[in-house]
Amino acid sequence: MDNFLAKMERKFGKYAIRNLPLYLVICYGFGYLMNIFKPEWIFVVNLNPYAILHGQVWRLFTWILVPEQTSIFFVIIVLYFYYSLGRTLERNWGSFLFNVYFFSGFILTVLGAFGLYLYFNTLGASWIQENEGLFAYIIQGSTNIYAGDEWPALLGGNYAYAYMATFFSTYYINLSIFLAFAIMFPEMKVYILFIIPIKVKVMGIIYVVILALNIALAFYRGGVSYGLLTLVSIGASLLNTLLFFIYTKRGRYKSPKEIKRQHDYKVKIKAAAKQTHHKCAICGQTEESNPNLQFRYCSKCNGNYEYCSEHLFTHKHIQ
Repeated sequence: MDNFLAKMERKFGKYAIRNLPLYLVICYGFGYLMNIFKPEWIFVVNLNPYAILHGQVWRLFTWILVPEQTSIFFVIIVLYFYYSLGRTLERNWGSFLFNVYFFSGFILTVLGAFGLYLYFNTLGASWIQENEGLFAYIIQGSTNIYAGDEWPALLGGNYAYAYMATFFSTYYINLSIFLAFAIMFPEMKVYILFIIPIKVKVMGIIYVVILALNIALAFYRGGVSYGLLTLVSIGASLLNTLLFFIYTKRGRYKSPKEIKRQHDYKVKIKAAAKQTHHKCAICGQTEESNPNLQFRYCSKCNGNYEYCSEHLFTHKHIQ
């Protein structure tokens, strides 16, 4: 898998989005602002397969704007936190591999949403019919729009699928970035509330346990259909973490010193590759600074002195 990714990077690495974490944070920030001023806008952009199949194809991409449900107090902290994690991973892996990791989670989430749509149109259709009134109550209660028995077409056109679309947001995508960071840098510490130190590997384990409990409780309290809805919405977004570290060797911890050492080594290699072979002892010009010049050694000078064609016959011999 590493060899395959290396070949893909050589071919398509130039198309990778540089500094992707910055663009993601900008998207998240825009989503937070929209959620404050017009909360119902989420139902126009979220990942709703029913609406997508009825012509609203923009939802395939715009659901990345749907923010985590958190208070404005934590918005700046959350955005900075995920930006820092993303930039660290990008520097460690390179832009191409970070793009692969993020967009694989993105694509798996979309596929998971459509898999759920297929399930609830076939085997799970009875669950939707039994809970139709509940879906309408939840959706109407979360917006300022009351549409009676019909949900506006622009907002999805169906209460059940509008409700299920709320399970997909940036939360689990961001969590996959955090889990990748926890695997790469398990001993690094973060400070909860800027006071309590805790290793990221401990936080990662806590998150995984909480997610597992949420899935188990969903099956226990809500039955198979609700459990699958919870399982897929969580698992699809995090599956890239599992696949990435199973099929690649990216899980080896690298300390900040090692990262810097590797970076400095690459810089030196590039600098060495640019070293010139010819340099005029008089004017200092090289084949890089002036490709039209020719260089020769002077047999009358005492030592290995090289001159360009402009000074080969005019220089003062060194004895």
